[in-house]
This record gives sequence, structure tokens and C-alpha cells, in this order.
Amino acid sequence: MTVLLDELRSLLGAANVLTGEDTAGYRRDWYGRYEGTPLAVVRPSSTEEASQVMAAAYAAGVSMVPISGNTGTSGGTHGQDALMISLQRMNRIAEVRPLARTAIVEAGATVGSIHEAVAAHDLIFPLHFGAQGTAMIGGALATNAGGSNVLRYGNARASCQGIEVVLPDGRVMNLMSELHKDNSGYDLRDLIIGAEGTLGLITRAVLRLQPKSRAHATAMVGMEDLGAAMDLLARLQVATGSAVEAFECMPKSYIDAYLRFAEGATPPFADSHAYTVLIEIGVTAPKYAEATASGEVPIVALLEELLAEAMEAGGVRDAVVAQSEAQRAALWKRRELAAELSVARRPCIDNDIALPTHAIADFLWAVEHRFKALDAGAEDFWVSHLGDGNIHYTVYPTSDDAGLKDGIVSAIEDEVMARGGSFSAEHGIGLSKVPSMKRRKDPVALDVMHAIKAALDPKGLMNPGKVLPPA
Repeated sequence: MTVLLDELRSLLGAANVLTGEDTAGYRRDWYGRYEGTPLAVVRPSSTEEASQVMAAAYAAGVSMVPISGNTGTSGGTHGQDALMISLQRMNRIAEVRPLARTAIVEAGATVGSIHEAVAAHDLIFPLHFGAQGTAMIGGALATNAGGSNVLRYGNARASCQGIEVVLPDGRVMNLMSELHKDNSGYDLRDLIIGAEGTLGLITRAVLRLQPKSRAHATAMVGMEDLGAAMDLLARLQVATGSAVEAFECMPKSYIDAYLRFAEGATPPFADSHAYTVLIEIGVTAPKYAEATASGEVPIVALLEELLAEAMEAGGVRDAVVAQSEAQRAALWKRRELAAELSVARRPCIDNDIALPTHAIADFLWAVEHRFKALDAGAEDFWVSHLGDGNIHYTVYPTSDDAGLKDGIVSAIEDEVMARGGSFSAEHGIGLSKVPSMKRRKDPVALDVMHAIKAALDPKGLMNPGKVLPPA
């Protein structure tokens, strides 16, 4: 491998080919679950350099693992003995086109930096999640990331108009379309998005932007029944023209954990409730966004009116509506600590699942009985993007025994699949969910995926071992 490393140093400069202890910052995933020593970490600064690096690695038969902000939770960047390709130097936001509502960005740009760049044009890139300050857009597209605004805007795929991809052998596939309509063959863009770097390296993207909301109405409500919560969401969508951007659910166990672990934490209400739901509505139309002579913002007044009706009907037990940006931020803070709270106890089994929204309450009842039958002392902890059916469902078993943990995961999957759900919603497959793919994915679909992988990566060098179980 010395010859390859010398070639890479010649291409990129020695400072951008890291080996030995210089790779320490790239070896572990965010959870600390996977750790490995790469052959080297390379940092190209352009698509051309990335192409040359990958062509050299392909010729040498060396595995390649793309790494962006390394904020994933499924082991997708584990790179033992591989050439890790870091996109951190490819972080330019080349252009924002306000009239077209698009942005041309390199894959190493952080999601947060894109937010800042487009905000100057009264636009938003509607991908929001806790790690947006360090997560890079290349990784977000590679995992088809979700977040709190999926209810209104969809996953990352829905906000991407075009991409540029370096294939495993170094060839560059230009799919940087800015068209709204293009039916010229297979949709290769959507094939690459969500493939987690197993088919190629995303280097650039054309992102779809949205108008910035002129005003938000944000509330936290206490409820006792998930069915009532879904009914409230339906009424809010009708009343606002589907302007609900977030509908996040935190059960009592979540709020209790927040109060125990978060510095300066305060309860959302004087009384505790089975469920605390965070609601946010965003509007662009002046008639809903501009304050009246009395200082009242119409969309905030509408939300208050709708919540008052729901309280009178008995579905909502308590509610707090933000009256300032500071209050809005304080409401969101409770929800945004979810990742840290979920791993505050060990051992833990994290699941990122999706269900039809009508099946969530029944699932929660059934799954607790299932895992308690395997481990009577186990406890669950969850938080949900309730509006789109995504639940981050964690179980704390009483033992770190691998067999027990696998049994609990399998039981959870049984209940998910029985209700037409998915064992993976927004965090990707990586390494951690490969057994689930083997157990649960349609075998014909797996055959097709293997065929695609073999066609684009016949040597099996691109992020090997991730996503697909062995054929």
C-alpha cells in the first residue's frame, strides 16, 4: 500500500493524506459503537481530485469509505483498513439562485452553513435536525436524512434536484440537473440518494429551496391520548392549508429524562401529561404573518383559537403558545436533546422505525409486552416525529448480552412489520441494521439491490459491508 499512499500524497499533498495517529478523529462513530483504524484518510478539495483518488484506490483494489460530518448512528462510516474519503475541504456553497429557489453546493458544506447562506435571500433549505451544525449535505443525501420538518417538506431526497457522483472506478456521473421535469431514462439521482455511499461518492448537489416563513406559531400541548393527537393534527392541517411544519411527540418518560439530565431544565406544564406534543406552523402569506394594530400575529391567534377549541372538547389538557423567538427556542430545546438523552443510559438498543400513523398507539402497547416477556426489567424510551410516523424507539435492557439484545430487536421488528411499518426510517442502514435487512427486506428487492451493486461496483470496494447483507 505504500505505492498507493505515495501516489495519493502526490495528488493531494502530504497534509491531506492522514495516517496513523492523525486519523484518530475519524475512527469512531458518534455513538462510540464502532471503531476501526483506516489505511488512511484523504481530503480531496475538488471533484477532480476525488475522481483521481478513487481511480487510484480502485486500481489498487483498496476499499473506500466516504465520511462527511460523522454524525450518523448506524455505523455507516466504519472504515477498518479502508481508505476513508473525507469531504471536509469540499465545503463551498457555489451559488444561491433566489428566483429559481436553488443552491449549488459541494458535498462537504454543513447543513447549518447552507441554512445561513440561503437565509440571506429569505429562503430556507428545509432539512432540520439536531446535528445540522456538523452534518454535511453529502452525508445527509447519502442517508436520505429526515428530521423535524419531514411532515411538510419530505426527506432529503425531496429537497435535492440534482447531484454529481464519482463512481467507484473514478468516473464522474453528472446529474446536476436544475430541471423540474426530466424523464430521460432511469432516475439515477434517486438511486444514489439513500445508498449510503455504497454506489459512489456524492460530490456536489443542486438543492431545492423554499420561501422563508414570515411567521411561526409554535406551541407545546399536554395530551393523554395519541388518537386525539392525530385528530388535532388533521384539524390543524385543514385550518392552515397544510402549513404544519412539525408535530413532535414526547411521552412522560422523555420529559422525566429531560428534567433529570438537562441543565436548567424546567417542566413544560405545572401538571405532567402522558404526552407532550410540540407543534409548529409556518406561513408566508402576509395576511397570516403580519401583526395587526393590536400586535396580534394572525397565525398565532389562529393556533390559540384551535387549541382552545381542542381543550374545550377534551383532547388537549394544557397548552403553552410561544409569544417570542426566545420562547419558541425554549420549546424546541426540549425536543432537540433527544439524541443525547437516548444514550444517557447503557446498555441501550436504539431503533429508528416508521409506522402508519394510525397504528402507533397499538404498536406502543404491543411492543412493551413483547420486550418485557424477554426481559422483565427492561425499560423503553422514545420520541417521535409523530406527524410522519417516525419513532426513535430505545430499549434499555438489564443485560448487555448480545443474544438478548438481538431478541428484543427482532421482537420490535415483528410488531413493526405486522403493522406495515419499516425498521429504518431516517438514520440509514449502515452496519447496525444489516441483520434487519437480512431478516425483513423482501428477498426479491435484495436480489435487485445486489444486482445494482454488482453493476456499479463489481469489485465491491465502495463502503463494503454496509446496507446489504451478504448475497
